[in-house]
Amino acid sequence: MDELDRHGYVIVPDLLSPEEVAGARAELRAILESTPFGRNDFEGDRTRRVYALFAKTRRFDGPATHPLVLAVLDHFLGHYQLSAPTGIEIGPGETAQALHPDDGVYPVPRPHREMVINVMVPLDDFTEANGATRLVPGSHRWGEERPGPGTPTIGAEMPAGSALIYLGTLWHGGGANRTDRPRLGVVLHYAASWLRPQENHLLAVPRDIVRDLPERMQELLGYNICPPFIGYVDGRHPRRVLD
Repeated sequence: MDELDRHGYVIVPDLLSPEEVAGARAELRAILESTPFGRNDFEGDRTRRVYALFAKTRRFDGPATHPLVLAVLDHFLGHYQLSAPTGIEIGPGETAQALHPDDGVYPVPRPHREMVINVMVPLDDFTEANGATRLVPGSHRWGEERPGPGTPTIGAEMPAGSALIYLGTLWHGGGANRTDRPRLGVVLHYAASWLRPQENHLLAVPRDIVRDLPERMQELLGYNICPPFIGYVDGRHPRRVLD
């Protein structure tokens, strides 16, 4: 918590075991075979993204509800849900993504309380050469300041199975891949539950799938309320619609 508050990010080793990494990598790469490349510079012309992640694989239910991850979310957000979880494969020759804060989609003036927390899990080793996420340490404390061409950044180099946890106020972006191999990772993107999530999981994840998930995963996919009663359905808790 101290590292996150001071720098805006922290790298945690060994969130996933080697066996979990191998299984997740194989399953996600199979999904990517039918996934198109990005539609613009931000998505990446040589980058493929797996949206509706929790409709397509169960490999990330564990990381999404990992006790360490939930403890960070409890501390910074209090009440929260998944917002834009995405598998991201940055292909060879991809250029660096523009720096941005992930809470910038919400029209709230800076500085403000934390509203978004991200957990990036590499399924390949992240290096400077293959597109490790670029970070601007300390930028989570900025107001209206924006990074320029000369703003120093660092690459979040880390082995597969680690976790890069970073605040939604931190300026960052995907790195350029200067190798001949793609690099694969998953970002678990959470937002305070009083905000509308970027992806509508109530439509993206079929209800028949959600019924069989653990209660905590159901809540993270939107079948929950933000106290006192934001998100009710016909005056009742939204999880009742799964009965």
